Amino acid sequence: MSPKVNASTPAGILIEGSRDLNPDQSHGEFNRLLKRLGLQEATQIRPSVQNADGCFEARLQQRYVDLWCPGFDTLQVRTLASDLVLSDAHALELEIVLTMLAAPQIMTFKSVAQLESHIRVRVNIARAAAKTSLAFNTEAAERPSEYWQGDSETGFVIRQGVSLEEAIIAATQPEVTGRQYEFSCYRAAEYLVLLGLAEEAKLANPSYLQALEAQCRLAVPRADPFHTTYVYEYGRPENPIPMRYYVPGDRLWFKNPDDRSSDVKGFEGSWVFYLGGGLFSNFWRRDKPFDLTSKCLEIYHWRDGACLNSSGVLSMDESEVARQIELTRQSPEKLEAVMSKMMAYRDPAGVYANGGCIDSTREIPRSLF
Repeated sequence: MSPKVNASTPAGILIEGSRDLNPDQSHGEFNRLLKRLGLQEATQIRPSVQNADGCFEARLQQRYVDLWCPGFDTLQVRTLASDLVLSDAHALELEIVLTMLAAPQIMTFKSVAQLESHIRVRVNIARAAAKTSLAFNTEAAERPSEYWQGDSETGFVIRQGVSLEEAIIAATQPEVTGRQYEFSCYRAAEYLVLLGLAEEAKLANPSYLQALEAQCRLAVPRADPFHTTYVYEYGRPENPIPMRYYVPGDRLWFKNPDDRSSDVKGFEGSWVFYLGGGLFSNFWRRDKPFDLTSKCLEIYHWRDGACLNSSGVLSMDESEVARQIELTRQSPEKLEAVMSKMMAYRDPAGVYANGGCIDSTREIPRSLF
């Protein structure tokens, strides 16, 4: 049975409200946000069916959904809604709020203040991901020693007297130290979520930042502890997010659907962030961010680059991958066939059957409050 895909009517944003919050104040704060972004006319606001104190829902009106993100395709929002854009900084925040108002599944916040904090975290993450430039390595890792120290049990931790913000920026943005550091995309993506949260906490919740930095002096959260504490999954395999629906700041996984090449370490798939404007992060060549087509082509052609090296170990010939990508681009028929294969929801972990590379969920930063 095919997974259930959402109807075209957006669910949008839910502000829960509470007895401690003045409903008129919440509505006023939300309307000021919409007005500043030029989205008042395009937004429908109504009391929530939950009927709680001050609880309301906001969604993009259907005619604007059809105009700006038809079929929950948000990849062209910045172009289609270009008449609303006032500046580059405004464009990113506008795109975040507009696409959230068009959300296929409800996005819930306790208050307008929590929503605005979440928006700022997304802005932080998307901007940091666009600036990130790393050296790919799954066998080793490096960090700038002025900011980080290695621990045999817990990995790298930040030094005393160093902020988490400056430590992560130094490790991921070569302008600080003059060099790139070795990372896997998985670990780098975790760092950038922590950076986005730390930058917001510095302004909005200093006690949260203090606790986070104390944790990162003992062990930087990673893998399961990171997932359970700092992000949550939006969507489910049985109720997937539409394949072309992305909000700037989303952390997401593109699976390699080819069994053999996925055995090459580091090529099981690709962790990226959606930057906005139809582009996804490229940590290894930040000047060449991916669009959805180029990301699909790269992952598809990993199967052509998988080979045994001189030691008999399965490795990746990335020059062959690049050659095959170019050949596919030159053939409209082959390009269509590859995209048809890849633009399908991925199989479950460990399964390599008929699935493509698209995940059914997105990872979203949790609230600081």
